[in-house]
This record gives sequence, C-alpha cells and structure tokens, in this order.
Amino acid sequence: MAQTPSSRPTACLALADGSIFYGTGFGATGVAQAELCFNTAMTGYQEIMTDPSYAGQIVTFTFPHIGNVGVNPDDDETGDPVAAGMVVKWDPTEPSNWRAAERLTDWLARRGRIAIGGVDTRRLTRAIRQSGAPHVALAHDPDGNFDIEALVAQARAFPGLVGLDLAKDVTCAQSYRWDEMRWAWPDGYTRQDAPKHKVVAIDYGAKRNILRCLASAGCDVTVLPATATAADVLAHNPDGVFLSNGPGDPAATGEYAVPMIKGVLEADLPVFGICLGHQMLALALGAKTIKMNHGHHGANHPVKDMTTGKVEITSMNHGFAVDAQSLPAGVSETHVSLFDGSNCGIAVEGRPVFSVQHHPEASPGPQDSFYLFERFAENMAARKS
Repeated sequence: MAQTPSSRPTACLALADGSIFYGTGFGATGVAQAELCFNTAMTGYQEIMTDPSYAGQIVTFTFPHIGNVGVNPDDDETGDPVAAGMVVKWDPTEPSNWRAAERLTDWLARRGRIAIGGVDTRRLTRAIRQSGAPHVALAHDPDGNFDIEALVAQARAFPGLVGLDLAKDVTCAQSYRWDEMRWAWPDGYTRQDAPKHKVVAIDYGAKRNILRCLASAGCDVTVLPATATAADVLAHNPDGVFLSNGPGDPAATGEYAVPMIKGVLEADLPVFGICLGHQMLALALGAKTIKMNHGHHGANHPVKDMTTGKVEITSMNHGFAVDAQSLPAGVSETHVSLFDGSNCGIAVEGRPVFSVQHHPEASPGPQDSFYLFERFAENMAARKS
C-alpha cells in the first residue's frame, strides 16, 4: 500500500553498504555525509554534540532519552555543534529540567545540524561493532522524498577520516587568554584570579571544560592555534605546554604539529596531552598511531593506571589509538583500556612529560581522572623549585 505524505518517514540514514534506516527527522533539513559512530553515555548529549573531536562524524546515541533535559548555553563545549548529526531511538520529548533554555530540536535547527529519531539504535550499534564505523549519508526532508540510490552513493563518496587533518577546521583563528574555572554550586563559573603557573594550550579542537580544569588547577592559560610553531609557544615563556583533544587522523595533523612538539620537548618543559594531543605526543616521541575498528565513545570506560594499579571509570571519544607496541625505549605505557587492552596513556621516563587517551575533564562523564590536571601543575611547580 502506498504511503500517504503524513505517514512517510521524514528522515533517512543510508550506509555505504546499502543498508537503509528510516525515521523521523528533526533539527535542520538537508543531507550530511560523515563517519557513523556510537556513544554509550547516559548524559551530556549537548556536550557530545559540541565536542570538536566529533568533526566529520554523526553520533548514534545508545541511551534512548535524548533531548529530555533540553539545552542551555553553559553546557556548550564550543560555540556551535561540531558533530555532523545525531541518531536516536526515541523522538525528543519536551524538556523537563530547571536549566533548560531551549529545546534540542530548535537548537539543532538553528545550528544547522540534522537528526533522526525512531531508529533501532541497538541494531545499528551492533552493525558498527561488527563491521567498523561506516560511512553514511543522513537526510531530513519534511515531505519524505528521498533518492535512496543517490544517498548511498553520497555515503560511499565520503572520503573517511584516515589521512584527514580536521584540527585546522576547528582550531581557534588567533590566540586568546582563558581564566574561567570549573562550574561549582552555587556560583557557577568563576574566574581564576591567582594563577601559579603559565600554560600555553595548543588548540587542536579544545573542549572548554578542559581549559576550565587547567584554570582550576592554578593555570594562567594562553590558547594558541593548532598551527603554532615551537618558536610561537616558547615566545610566551610558559611553565608548561598542554596539547588538546581534537578530530581527524593524528598522522595528518602531525605533519605540522609534531615538529612543534619536538621543539617543546627539546626545551625540557612539562607537557600534558589529552586524546589527539596524546596521540601526537606519541608520534613526536617516535611511536605510531592506528585507526580503530569502531573507536571508543562513552562515559563508562574502565582504564587501569599501570603505575598505581588503580582502575578509573573514564570518558572517551577517539577513533584512533597509539600503537603500544611501537613505543620507543624511555617511553612507558601508563594507562590501559580494560575493554580491549588498547593504550590509554604514556609518560617519558625521568621527565615531566605525559599524556592520556581518555578525557579527565569529565564533560560529560565521571570525575575519577581530575587528578591528572593536578599532576601537571605539580610537575610545573617542581620544575620551578
């Protein structure tokens, strides 16, 4: 029986293998091409959608209650959504939260991001786990008119993230200062007015809450663009250098980032890296990175600190990883994923240089790893003593 216009699906997700998922569209209209990943976090959909590390990706949320707390300006991790789109099980309901300032559907439409609801996300997640992160085309048309062959062709035409430098698309255009600290009741965000350490943070797609954690650890933070050189960094006479998270292939971004990192290492400054910053520090030290099957995306990932034996529950978002087998002499593996044994941290033996794959800023996610910011501050204090 032919579908009436009112009963037609208004959104369509086409995978490069020809699989089609229909649903209800919300947010912006149009078509988006990207890599498809899934995120298992039960909270923080706004932080996830505005995380620059998701550039070039559409996020499937395994938790069904997406949109129920609305959105608000305080929870953005960057100025606009960076993820190309979202896939959810249930259509968003009206928000019910005292902090809600806007509906998720309106926020997505205003920010030009496409979403689809009513999808069997369990089936989709299983497909991603079994076959790897697919290339997809996501379309939203209120009239329900879709050219399936064209959408599949667009999905197949997506170049993928391997070899793609996306940091240049999400980094800041010019340097700036940061002094806002972590949110705390009842004052909300406050300013760091008595910093102890001068830090240069390289923005490969930095999340705001990472910068807040640095400020809360006593840092006076100056943020520089991803293309900054070692001379640019050292001109600020920093006590330490931070390498941020970000999207894309670390080997591609490393073409210009690795020489800068090597220059900073030669200056013997304390260094702390997170996510993409972790991967590029490893590249600068002589290790290699690899593309993962479906990556790690969620807020419930157990990571073991090999130096203490402690297990932390962490937030993760990465599709590439450091190849632990390629770590050179003098560089030790400090953290390991208990899900698959992949590398989650390194340190240079005898030097104040370390990095982690997971996100200790907990936005969204648990707060088990906040101590890493304090470790960075302690390294800077020890160097100055």
